[in-house]
Amino acid sequence: MWFDKGYSLLSYPKWVIAVYGVGEVVSGSYLLVASGALVFMAVCTVAGYLWLKKGMFIAEQEVMNQYNLFQKEMRTKLDKRKVI
Repeated sequence: MWFDKGYSLLSYPKWVIAVYGVGEVVSGSYLLVASGALVFMAVCTVAGYLWLKKGMFIAEQEVMNQYNLFQKEMRTKLDKRKVI
């Protein structure tokens, strides 16, 4: 789960690294590309871990729920059913 979240956070820099990796493979430096992939995996995992550890994932979900029409409808239905 940590890797998946970190991978989605780093989706734009991923393409810069991918283009660089293709250039290195063409020049024949496979070891550099493989080690770069391992470093990128580690960075994705750490970024995902920090994102979840600092509570940003919960904040992200709450913001998405406020703009999701289904969630709005369910909240209003549940609010109407509350009995005090």
